Amino acid sequence: MPIDGLYGVRVVEISGETKLELRHKLRMARRTFGRLVDVSVRAIADVESKQKKVGKLQRNYVEVKRLCDSLSEVVDPARLGDWFDAPNDAFGGLKPVEVIERGEIDRLWEMFYRLRSGMPG
Repeated sequence: MPIDGLYGVRVVEISGETKLELRHKLRMARRTFGRLVDVSVRAIADVESKQKKVGKLQRNYVEVKRLCDSLSEVVDPARLGDWFDAPNDAFGGLKPVEVIERGEIDRLWEMFYRLRSGMPG
């Protein structure tokens, strides 16, 4: 179900518990997901439990969701959550979530482009 006032942000109910749809798909803890979308654990809890609008969430959530949808073409979607939190040689040993935290999400988009097009890295 969509969250009022937040375009593209949805929650799902799983076994009586509501979770942000993308966090559920990535199987991420609130803390890691908060790092990914640059909001606090408390903000995620408010959205999930109260469906409270947290304006800061929308832009980063939609951007990361688009990235995940694209990456799912070249990375097993079931492993994508773990991929974000694992050191990656392509990023100098940084985890993709750390690359995003540094404001360098473009590096992930570039990697996606190279993987999809078959260009060597």
